[in-house]
Amino acid sequence: MTELLYGLGFLALLSLSALAGMHLRKRLPTEHLSSENMEAVRMMTGLLVTFAALVLSLQLSRARSAYDGASRNRAAYASELARLDQCLRGLGAPMEQTRLRLRQYTAAVIASTWPDEPKPTIEGMPDPKGMALRGEDASLARLMSEVGLAIDAAAPSDHTGANTAARCRAAYEAALQGRWAVIEDTHAPSGNVFTAIISLWLALVFVSFGLQIPRRRVTAMVLGIGVVSVSSVMFVIVDLDTPYGGFFGIPSTAMREALADMSR
Repeated sequence: MTELLYGLGFLALLSLSALAGMHLRKRLPTEHLSSENMEAVRMMTGLLVTFAALVLSLQLSRARSAYDGASRNRAAYASELARLDQCLRGLGAPMEQTRLRLRQYTAAVIASTWPDEPKPTIEGMPDPKGMALRGEDASLARLMSEVGLAIDAAAPSDHTGANTAARCRAAYEAALQGRWAVIEDTHAPSGNVFTAIISLWLALVFVSFGLQIPRRRVTAMVLGIGVVSVSSVMFVIVDLDTPYGGFFGIPSTAMREALADMSR
């Protein structure tokens, strides 16, 4: 929802900037609209457009790369949890309670990370209402710690069981690494300063566009298309910077598939 408000804000800002430029052109005396003055305006506008295009391109590439990385980390984490559960199955009945805790953990992660989607229900799972939407949550960390302690305490007497327990410890360590990778993905650096600076640049660009174009229907339509296009780019950048929300949010599919595999 916040990302949509940002997009509408960009659209309103650039539209008002273009209208301000058109209004200014109408109010200025004719001598200020001479070819020499307009040429100077075009030169400065070209400089601003070049800078803005370069920065927007780099920022869009960075945002998409960060989003793709977060999506890969989430899918890898889901697979690590499913692999850990498969390993615990190999240790038999003594690990059934530990497997239940792992299912509770996975269900709580889904419910807290995607609060607007249907919540999975596992008996005994913690209430997701008080959990942090982003980053580390103490109750989830405690569940994972209990799973790790149970794996460390496993000491099968036979050779096969000992090897399976060793694989489970390795799988648990991999799951922990995946967990921290997912947590770090939610702590992307704030782009508020960038957004403010580039918005100022774009506002000046569209003021100059409005100042230069004649008051004709076709030119106004072309300017409107430019406003919508640039606003949509800014919206996409802001939306991609919030990988677990907005229009392009990472889906819960991988985690739900992992939970379904654990429950079989």
